Amino acid sequence: MTTAAAAPPPAATRAALLAAAGEVFAEHGYHAATVRDICRRAGANVAAVNYHFGDKERLTSRSCATPWPAPTPGTPSTAAPTPPPRPERLRAFIFHFLGRFLDTHAESWLGRLMAKEMIDPSPALDLMIVERIQPMAEQLRAIVRAIVGPDCPEESLRLCGFSIVSQCLFYNHCRSVVTRLFPDRPLSPPPLDRLADHITQFSLAALQHLPLHRPRPLPARRRTSPKSPARTQTPRRPSPHRV
Repeated sequence: MTTAAAAPPPAATRAALLAAAGEVFAEHGYHAATVRDICRRAGANVAAVNYHFGDKERLTSRSCATPWPAPTPGTPSTAAPTPPPRPERLRAFIFHFLGRFLDTHAESWLGRLMAKEMIDPSPALDLMIVERIQPMAEQLRAIVRAIVGPDCPEESLRLCGFSIVSQCLFYNHCRSVVTRLFPDRPLSPPPLDRLADHITQFSLAALQHLPLHRPRPLPARRRTSPKSPARTQTPRRPSPHRV
């Protein structure tokens, strides 16, 4: 006589749904993901999503609020009790930011989900901005201000942060292009240390030459009048008095 397998506890089912939902959303985006795919990957009944979360939108919000995994032991941290020197703080931020999108650990779907939301936003993007993106932006702004000095205008700080983040996101959004352009330089496994070193050095070189005053407006370009059409010269008739 066989006995039916015991059903997993509700907490385990809920955790499995969150992990499966994050992976499916990161791969296909919110709009293309289906509850059936999520439940199949979680090994749960289709009705489990409604029971634990209400609907797919609430499940997405909870997936976006999943805490980041702890940094791998031995990697630099931006939240150490004794802050490292300023260039090292920038390098640590870039290293961890790259790892969220390129690393292959079990929770890498969190970073890939954020990248997917940037391109194909879902109703959970506002929550992700509040709980994830805004704190990271403030952290980066503080790091940049410590490097360039307190007199740097807020507009310049914001643009510098965008430039640093854009270098990191390039290796995620354009990964398929990079691997085809340079097949001898694979991004799997991702060379996090090498990429973090390059982006840090490149960014520090730019920040060290950043003007501390507000940038002057570009000189106005002179408006040139359109060229008048060339005049057609009529040939002169020979003078009757000339021999």
